[in-house]
Amino acid sequence: MLVFDPATGIPGLAAGDPGSPLVALSVAGSGGAGVPLRELALVGLTAAAVTYLLTSLVRVFAIRVGAVAVPRSRDVHVIPTPRLGGLGMFAGVVSAIALAANLPALTRGFAYTSDMSAVIVAGTVIVVVGIVDDRWGLDALTKFVGQLTAAGVLVIMGVSWYLLYVPFADIGTVVLDPLQAGLLTVAVTVATINAVNFVDGLDGLAAGLGLIAASAICMFSLGLLHDQGGDVSYYPPALISTALAGACLGFLPHNFSPARIFMGDSGAMLIGLMLAAASTSASGRIAINAYGPADVFTLLSPLILVAAVVFVPMLDMLMAVIRRTRAGVGFHTPDKMHLHHRLLELGHSQRRVALIIYLWVGVLAFSAAASTLFGVSVVAPMFGAGLIVALLVTMAPRLARQIAEWQTRGRADRPDRTDSTTPGRGQSVPPLPK
Repeated sequence: MLVFDPATGIPGLAAGDPGSPLVALSVAGSGGAGVPLRELALVGLTAAAVTYLLTSLVRVFAIRVGAVAVPRSRDVHVIPTPRLGGLGMFAGVVSAIALAANLPALTRGFAYTSDMSAVIVAGTVIVVVGIVDDRWGLDALTKFVGQLTAAGVLVIMGVSWYLLYVPFADIGTVVLDPLQAGLLTVAVTVATINAVNFVDGLDGLAAGLGLIAASAICMFSLGLLHDQGGDVSYYPPALISTALAGACLGFLPHNFSPARIFMGDSGAMLIGLMLAAASTSASGRIAINAYGPADVFTLLSPLILVAAVVFVPMLDMLMAVIRRTRAGVGFHTPDKMHLHHRLLELGHSQRRVALIIYLWVGVLAFSAAASTLFGVSVVAPMFGAGLIVALLVTMAPRLARQIAEWQTRGRADRPDRTDSTTPGRGQSVPPLPK
């Protein structure tokens, strides 16, 4: 049968076992420990606190070294604002993971996987690339090579898609060979990094999206932990997503409109990298045998979740690539036609634009995550209601203007019902005789 070697994370055959396949990366005797909610909450709070405290120091440092974003024609901000906020976020992530490694309830998760170490090493690579870009600027090719390097570190250290469930044509679970797994993981990681980086153009937007997406992945991971009796195999995605959610939460007070510091490429690319790592760790190793064959939606939910958490930034990125290709310019050439720019043109304020995009991503991400905990009959109506609310909130300024135009047109077309004996609108009352 196919199982995973706990030391390497590579699928193989279990010697002398004629039975059914096991859950990916299952560790004998590790189940039944339950879900360490208190410890995970402490990890998230640590990331938030460290990020919040250090970001003020990073702001001073960024100003001193000249890592400041000067307003350009395509930018929304109007005053020079320091960057390098990703440095404080990464410090929060590293502190949270270091704490988790020393908590008895979570230490077991480090013994059977190198996922957290991979995130720290790959995160270091991507943050260094981002810092250089924030301070001195990098061309698109150099930055892309840095992203490939960080994604490659994840693959080399074992964070990779090994299993893929295909629900049609009687294909079922596909075991990927190392080359296929590596290529898929690198593609997902680089795409997610660029999607988050593309959408980072408004105060609080990338940090809020990171918080929502990481929380949804954490919710999904906790569902896996509960289903598998606290199996340590499912600790990594919960830890990675919790640390990221905490870092985003700690950074938001500094970054929400009006922002006092930007996360820069160092922060946006870190969020994309960690979302990809958490999604891969949570989704890429789940076999159909972890659940019953009837749980097709549950088996598809990992892929749905990965798509949901990056759908809005991915769509924005795709439209930007198409738009720039048709214009005959490079796809990395910046412009002022991103989703948040269009929402500003509709009449929303910067704060409201960020909240609207939060709403859309939240509806998609949490609906996907909820599908692992509740039935389709419960999730589908909630998802539909969420989409309607999000659409109404998005179109509110245009609807308000349309209603105002109808009211104005109605007053203009209303016939004058006044007569000659009764003073009405447009008539004057004759003066009283003296």
